[in-house]
Amino acid sequence: MTNFLISDENPKGFRLEDILTALRKDVILRCVKITDDRRPEAQHVLVNNVNILGFLNESIELAENSTQILDKAFGPSQTNSGGDPRIGD
Repeated sequence: MTNFLISDENPKGFRLEDILTALRKDVILRCVKITDDRRPEAQHVLVNNVNILGFLNESIELAENSTQILDKAFGPSQTNSGGDPRIGD
């Protein structure tokens, strides 16, 4: 069973792109808080967070692309209303 993602066992879960988008927002808010901290450690963390944001952006695009592929091939997900998963067991 998935803890966060929508599945047949977890119909109230979230889409991957929605979780990644929320995480991106949190990282951006954290970056804003440390932007003016000139200490080297804070600046290093800021650079790391900016790199992480790049990976999150790429991941969001991939997750959205997967959803588009599934929507096109199998129609919208019916998992929230008790339907079967579109792919997999």
